[in-house]
Amino acid sequence: MDVSMTLWVLTILGLSALIAVDFFIGRKPHDVSTKEAGIWTVVWIALAALFGLGLLLFGTAQASGEFFAGFVTEKSLSVDNLFVFILIMAKFSVPSHLQQRVLLVGVLIALVLRAIFIAAGAAIISSFSWVFFIFGAFLIYTAWKLIQEARSDDEEEEWEENRLLKSVEKRFGVADRYHGTKLFIRENGKRILTPLMVVMLAIGTTDVLFALDSIPAIFGLTQDPYIVFTANAFALMGLRQLYFLLGGLLRKLVHLSYGLSAILGFIGVKLVLHALHETGVHVPVISIPVSLGVICGVLIITTITSLIASKKQAEREAAEAGDGKAKDSVEA
Repeated sequence: MDVSMTLWVLTILGLSALIAVDFFIGRKPHDVSTKEAGIWTVVWIALAALFGLGLLLFGTAQASGEFFAGFVTEKSLSVDNLFVFILIMAKFSVPSHLQQRVLLVGVLIALVLRAIFIAAGAAIISSFSWVFFIFGAFLIYTAWKLIQEARSDDEEEEWEENRLLKSVEKRFGVADRYHGTKLFIRENGKRILTPLMVVMLAIGTTDVLFALDSIPAIFGLTQDPYIVFTANAFALMGLRQLYFLLGGLLRKLVHLSYGLSAILGFIGVKLVLHALHETGVHVPVISIPVSLGVICGVLIITTITSLIASKKQAEREAAEAGDGKAKDSVEA
């Protein structure tokens, strides 16, 4: 899709306005209710849908289809990222009323860093078509790794700080407690970080690692930088509300990793086929409607099987607890 500089500027200004509204709404720290999170989740998804329809009406059907496929893919990968966000919040013992501020600023950092990644990816792809082979192989490898992790018996997960975060903490120092929404304080005449600032940096920089999967994945669906950027932006900006809406439901999505591995593997194969096609090899090309259908189908099936498995697990645990109580009463 041919995108003028004016449209780029207007889009960035529009997204910035939405972020400003989101920040204004969440400027006062408070515990986010399920109702509030649900309403705003619907609002963000509706805005993404309207944007996609706008591409259909004022752009092309292909651009619209690529946006929706990219948005659904990025949104599903973002849900998996929420597991790590939960671990980060737990590690730093973030008070519940400050969690939305952490997510808001952390996601903003992630959005800026992803924009840099997207620009770099677009420049590489435009110069070297063979990079699709690398992207495809990487996604297939990532899909295999996700399956291995899903089959692992290690249920105890703990998030570890990355080197960048450790170096920042060492360089500036960190306060021993939270100071409301302050990011810096002065202690013994020295300006140091608060734990809130550290958590925000943790969320933002950790998302860069997630971008190593998601950016190649969306480039497998479209090579249009405009669509790649907007799909990522809409998927990320609703992430804060989704975090509070899903809550305990995340633990019930026990098959999510299998679903994401299937999606990443599918897109990886699509990328390899596209790369072969670009080199003149006659291979089938997977269309956007087929891609969107496969992605949505996998997510629906994964969600249904996850909820069924979680329900059966809960029933087994309840039955075992009941048997245990009955045995104790007999022994008594």
